[in-house]
This record gives sequence, structure tokens and C-alpha cells, in this order.
Amino acid sequence: MQTLIHSNAGLVHVIAAIGAMLVGTLVVIIQKGTRTHRMLGYLYFYSMLILNGTAFLLYGLLGTFGPFHVAALVSLATLLLGFIPVFRRKPKNKWLIRHFTFMYYSVVGLYAAFASETLTRIPETPFYTMVSIASVGITLIGVIIYIRFRPRWAASLK
Repeated sequence: MQTLIHSNAGLVHVIAAIGAMLVGTLVVIIQKGTRTHRMLGYLYFYSMLILNGTAFLLYGLLGTFGPFHVAALVSLATLLLGFIPVFRRKPKNKWLIRHFTFMYYSVVGLYAAFASETLTRIPETPFYTMVSIASVGITLIGVIIYIRFRPRWAASLK
């Protein structure tokens, strides 16, 4: 079994991932728009930038650019699409729900990556099957929760 922490980049990646998971969870559950929310949001944003950046330094699994690097690009896009509306405050009546939606899915993607990483560590399990199960399963749960609670969340953002 290959270990992720075989380099400084791997260690920084793991530390950023743990930090982003902890802070991302807090940001999702605390009251929105407060000073604490903004402070933790910035911490989440920078943790995710480090996490995604270090992902491009890790090639031990396949030896080349692979599907996990593509996932890091998707993660980075989701993160930026969630952060840009905060700075632009446009479109006027939709920026807040866009911020919330993309940041929510950024955290869901982080949970999916964590589940994938965890399930692939089970000895004698098919690697890509476990990655698929974890990624699809967590993402599907995240989508169902989002669809179920979006009306309530959107109303609370106004």
C-alpha cells in the first residue's frame, strides 16, 4: 500500500485537507454573514488553494497527470466560482445564492475526496471501484441534501 505522505508536498497536502475539512464543516453549519463566517471562509479558501496546489505536485500513484489532477481542477473551479461572487456582488440579486451553492459543492467535493482516499486504504479492495463508490455516493448525498434544503437555505440568505 502506497502512502500519501512520502514527501513534503504530501504532508502539506494532508495538513491542508484536514484543515479544510474542519473549517469547511464549521462554515457550513454556523450562521452565515457573520465576522466568524467570513474569517473561517477565508481560512477555508486558502486551505483549499494549498490543497489543490499541492495536488499538482503529487504523481506517486500513476506517475503522470491523472484523474485526481482533473478532480483538483474541478475543485479549484468550484472554489473560485464560489468566491468570485463575494468580491463582485453581481448579479445583484443572485450573487449570494451562487456563492453559497458553489461553496457548498466545494465542501461536498472535499468530503467525496476524503471518502475516496479512505476507502482506497482498505486492503485488497479494487482501487477505482472504491473511488467511484465514494465519489458518486457522497456527491449524490450532497445533491439530495442540497435539493431538499435549498428553499430553506435560499430564504435564510435574503
